[in-house]
Amino acid sequence: METKELKIAIIGAGNMGGAIARGLSRGTLVETNKIFVSDVSDKNLNELKVFSPEISISKSNKEIIEDAAIIILAVKPWLIETVAKEIANKIEYKKQIIVSIAAGVNFEKLADFFDTDASMFRVIPNTAIDVLQSVSTISSFNATKEQENLILSLFGELGKVFLVPETQLNAFMSLSSSGIAYAFRYIRAAVEGGVEMGIYPNVAKEVVIQTLRGAIELLEANDSHPEVEIDKVTTPGGITIKGLNEMEANGFTNAVIKGLKASHLK
Repeated sequence: METKELKIAIIGAGNMGGAIARGLSRGTLVETNKIFVSDVSDKNLNELKVFSPEISISKSNKEIIEDAAIIILAVKPWLIETVAKEIANKIEYKKQIIVSIAAGVNFEKLADFFDTDASMFRVIPNTAIDVLQSVSTISSFNATKEQENLILSLFGELGKVFLVPETQLNAFMSLSSSGIAYAFRYIRAAVEGGVEMGIYPNVAKEVVIQTLRGAIELLEANDSHPEVEIDKVTTPGGITIKGLNEMEANGFTNAVIKGLKASHLK
């Protein structure tokens, strides 16, 4: 399926909807002038227009979905039903694909809101989609292989994609969508530690970011387990093992696991 001519309609221009629009416009698969975005907020829409005048904006959901190949629902979960009541009878279910990024709204509910024969996807991205570095976890419902490949290709330009059963979506959401906030919290903590040791905050932040970037590159280049790389740094009686043991004594690993499980929707 040729993507260049596909019209993409995004309902919602908030943090995630706006990020998806900007990310798609930075990619190569979709022409920017084929991206249409609606929102109730003039501020959100105007910010998108400033980012790229070629993105079409509207306050009408019905208007932007006309002739759209893909309709992305980028609104809060509690607004999905309201949006569905407005546009459900305007959708050509044999031609148009529905993509929902609303956490916790499962396919059973979506089919009830729209149509049981609709081709639908649930996508759980994270905010790094704005810079084409998201993890997007994807599940499909009534979709053909061609449709699956299309959605995987689109979101694949925005980072890494994983096609999983719907039953795994919530676990992936904790690990990645919520997980990016946990990564930021580690960075903040490490920066504060650097400041306490006498390093200026902006310098400490640069050091921590580059250290994490290096850790990621090593894991990917060596295809190794984190413990293998830790063993290379921890010499007997050295300072690194002392630091690691102090972190573990204060519950580092346990806190991370508990945080992930606390954000896991059942």
